[in-house]
This record gives sequence, C-alpha cells and structure tokens, in this order.
Amino acid sequence: MAPISGIQRQALPFFVYALIGALVAAGCSGDKPAGGPPAMGPMPVTAIEMQPQKVPTSIEIMAQTEGARETEVRARVGGILIKRLYQEGETVKSGQPLFQIDRAPYEIALAEAKAKAEQTAREAARLKGLAEAKAIAQKDYDDAVSANAMAQAALRQAELNLSWTTVSAPVAGTTGRAIKSDGNLVSTADSLLTSIYQTNPIWVRFSLGESDLAKFAGGRVTAKDVKGVELVMGNGQKYDKPGKLNFLATNIDTTLGTQQLRAEFDNPDGLLLPGQFVRVRLLTGERDGAFLVPQTAVLQTEQGTLVMTVGAENKVAPRPVKAGEWYGKDWVILGGLNAGDKVIVDNLIKLRPGAPVNPHPPAVPGAEQAEPAKKG
Repeated sequence: MAPISGIQRQALPFFVYALIGALVAAGCSGDKPAGGPPAMGPMPVTAIEMQPQKVPTSIEIMAQTEGARETEVRARVGGILIKRLYQEGETVKSGQPLFQIDRAPYEIALAEAKAKAEQTAREAARLKGLAEAKAIAQKDYDDAVSANAMAQAALRQAELNLSWTTVSAPVAGTTGRAIKSDGNLVSTADSLLTSIYQTNPIWVRFSLGESDLAKFAGGRVTAKDVKGVELVMGNGQKYDKPGKLNFLATNIDTTLGTQQLRAEFDNPDGLLLPGQFVRVRLLTGERDGAFLVPQTAVLQTEQGTLVMTVGAENKVAPRPVKAGEWYGKDWVILGGLNAGDKVIVDNLIKLRPGAPVNPHPPAVPGAEQAEPAKKG
C-alpha cells in the first residue's frame, strides 16, 4: 500500500465529514423521495355550463322613495302645546288625535259666545211680537235679527276654535318627527307641527342621464319604451311587487341634461319607507341568445373584459367577452361565449392560464341536508 501524502492527509477529514453528513441526511429523510415536495393535483373549481337564454333588456338607475302623499299637519289656532298624543314614526288613521293645545282660553271664549248668542236670540224673539204689532220701528227688529245672526256665527266659530285645540291627522299614513315640543307656543304664523306620509302606494323618483337617454329613439324616453318597472333594494334583493310609471317628464332638464321619471309601487306591509335609496330597473325589451355570468366571475383587465373557462384537457383558458348590462347579480354577456362553454366562478385569484383544474357544477341548495335524510 502506497503511503498517504500530506495533501491527501489534509483532505481526508473533509471527506469523512461529508460522508457522515450525507448518511445522516439520508437517515432523516426516511422513505421520502428526493427532488422536493410532491406535485399538487388539479385545483377543484366550480364551473357553470353556459346556455343561451332570453334576457330582458333593462336600465338600472339610482332612485329615492317618497310618500305618495305628503301632508303637513298644522294647528288652526294658537296656544301652548300641552301634549303630543302619538308616537313619532308610527302609522296613524285619518282623524286620529295627534296634539293637544291648551283648551282653557277657548272654553272661556265659547262660554262668552254662548251667553251672547242666547241674549241676542231672546232680544230678537221679544222684538218680533212688537214689530208685528207695529209697536216699534221695523228697523229695530231687523237690527236685532242681524245681531242675533252674528252672535250665532260667533258661537259657531268659538265651537270650532275649541275643537281645533285637538289637532288630528287629516289623512292616514306614517307620521314624521314632531316639529314642536310640549310647552312650546304655537301660533297661526308658525303652525307646522309634523307631516304625514302615505306609504301605500309609495313613489320612487329618478332621472335618466344623457348616456341612458342615447339608447332611445329621439334621445328621450316615452311610455311605449318602458315594458315594466322593477325595484332593487339596498341589499341587492329584488322587490317582489312590480311597479308602473305614473310620471314621465316631456322635457329634458337643460341644466343637468336629464329626464325626470317617477314610478309607483304597492307597499301594503310598509317595507319601503320614504327617503330610502334604492335602484329602479326599467325593462325596455328582450334580448335572445345572451348568456348570464355571475358578476364575480367577470374580470376587468387592461386588455378588456374576460372570463376563465375550462378548456381542453381541463386546463384554464381565459376568454375575452363582450359584456352588456347587469341583470340582478349577473353580467349579461353579449359575445365571446358559446353554448356548452364552462365558465369558472370561484378560486379565480389562484388560477393561471393553462393550469389544470378539476371542474364540478355548482352545489344545489338543500342537497346536503336532503342526502342524510335519504340515507336514514
């Protein structure tokens, strides 16, 4: 055996340490295969198979509700406001008492008017006989009759003034905030106490701008252009009762360039309140052969609008599309899709073009609850 040189003697410990390290690493790895973590399988995604369908053409506009009738409640007589007789915001009936003004001054005035009317009535009756007997001038009797008529009218006015100290609701509806508080002085010059809003039916005011008006012939809406009216609540849910237009301006606002409209909706349960911000959907016709894609599945990019589809071999295939208007929670897709295409609607942030996926149809609501019941 040849002797070990000095250089070989110095390299030997490094070789030994390297060999030991390799054996330790192999022992710690166990049966795990070399080459990094195992490859992940295709990503599960929900895909909707596209089928053409008829979709109403529509325009959605921000709108605000208002009472079909907004009536001011005013005091007819002045005085100290003693008490409010209703709960602000509650629904009241026509004729229901709302406020009580101090009655005492008007009770005194009524007693005086009543006494005066009784006196003039007696005087007119006494002079009637004398006039018939030609014992007095006819003018004296006529003056007594006139004085009695004026006294009776004053009595009637005093009765009305006393009755008006109780301020009642002129119409049925929902009450507003009280303008005056207990103890305030009410005058005929400052007589507004509250307002009542008739909420069934309820009106919805809105206007169409230039971009929407351009979709109609002549640049304005006519009654024949509107096939129906729907209302979308603030939570995105469609109101279950259809509406109808009850006002359509025949001119364009020269300042804003808008056309004013108003719709009417039945509101028997009081679900809609005056002042709410909602969306009105004007149905203007019907489009055949369109596709509905959930709004969350439509991507807006610098290159345009696109959706992710399941392509050949179950790989992600981006597809440019032409989007129309919203219909509920969906986009109306006018071009770029064909019948049978599968559009991916979830896990979009994790997808890359060409990545393998495992598509499955959307879950049917209630299917998970029904399955255990079936097994039992």
